[in-house]
Amino acid sequence: MMPRMVLSLLMACVFSQSGALSWAGEERPRAYSLSDVLTFAAQHNPVLAGAEGLVKQSQGQQIAAGAYPNPSITGIAGRGAIRDPSTGTHVTERTLTVEQPLEWTGKRQARQEAADAGLAGANAALEDARLSLLADVKIAFYHLLFGQRDVELSAQNVTNVEEVLRTVQARVTAGEATSFDSLKAGVEVQKAKKEVARANNALLVARARLNTLTAGTLGKEFSVQGDFDRPKQSLNADGLTAQALEQHPAVRRLSKLAEQADHTLRFEREARVPNVSVIGSYHREAGDESLTAGLAVPLPLWYRRQGEIQSALGAKHRADAERLRAQQELEQAITQHAQEVRTAQEQLQVFETGLLKQAEQTLTVARTSFRHGAASLLDVLDAQRVYRQTQLEYAQVRADLSIALARLERALGTSL
Repeated sequence: MMPRMVLSLLMACVFSQSGALSWAGEERPRAYSLSDVLTFAAQHNPVLAGAEGLVKQSQGQQIAAGAYPNPSITGIAGRGAIRDPSTGTHVTERTLTVEQPLEWTGKRQARQEAADAGLAGANAALEDARLSLLADVKIAFYHLLFGQRDVELSAQNVTNVEEVLRTVQARVTAGEATSFDSLKAGVEVQKAKKEVARANNALLVARARLNTLTAGTLGKEFSVQGDFDRPKQSLNADGLTAQALEQHPAVRRLSKLAEQADHTLRFEREARVPNVSVIGSYHREAGDESLTAGLAVPLPLWYRRQGEIQSALGAKHRADAERLRAQQELEQAITQHAQEVRTAQEQLQVFETGLLKQAEQTLTVARTSFRHGAASLLDVLDAQRVYRQTQLEYAQVRADLSIALARLERALGTSL
């Protein structure tokens, strides 16, 4: 009996120790910085893979545009004999023809230049896709960072109102307050817990959004670490607009597409001149042998590529219009986001030059007065509510400033 009891105690100790070890060995959700998330997005997001595929496709078209037309060889052979007059001679008759098309120089040059412009446009599209992706990642990162701050403030608010509730309950027990005060404080606790649930739901959505942009490499349970961004220089909308119109990859992409359409139009016009084919032929038959050479020239009598020229002209006009539209949208976006940055900076200054400190001091005075019976429960709850709202709005303004900067960088095509 005793050995069994000893064995049971030993096994219980082992299981308890292993359980403690497994609990201690559990990994906490990993915290990622902004640079980590940007790296993951650049490596795994399929948007960049699609843009890289377009670059490879354009490279193939460039190779095809520089290729020369292949020659064609035709060979015919068979038995033949002389019948009149009959000599009884039999030979193997054969014909060998070699044809080499010669492409018109202007058409070949226009096709190559169109392919070169297409490749340059594909590279600009890849850069534009990377720029948009990184801006989206930054925006999602700051949304998640704000969500974490929202959850933290909501949890702190629960702790504070629970402390108020305990104080009220102690005063009710001592006969210094009514049960109605305890009921009001309890309602405030329930409201605070409801805000925690709302903040957690918003945090879950923000985390899923950021994880999607990295193609799921962050996992389902993770957090982010870092701080909100601030501009390091003053913003001049006019100077920024001129800079963006010169270097933004979206503008360069559309400019190259317009250039490609212009070369394509020139190609279709040059294609009205037909290609000439040089032909060489060797012929051997019974009683005859010949070696001939000649030219094959198509005659554009009935159709001279009017449809292709009109189509290329329409594509050129559309590309020019798209480029102009993109430039106008960039100007509008830069003006809008620069104004959003300035507005957020002004609001941030209001918070940091007095509003935050005033809200904290008001709450401290209200709590102290409530403990000494000089303030009512409603005064404390109002001060607590104002303090939490001020802290939340301050975090929201910091997030808005960071998001506005990310959007302004996307409109500018470069980091500030």
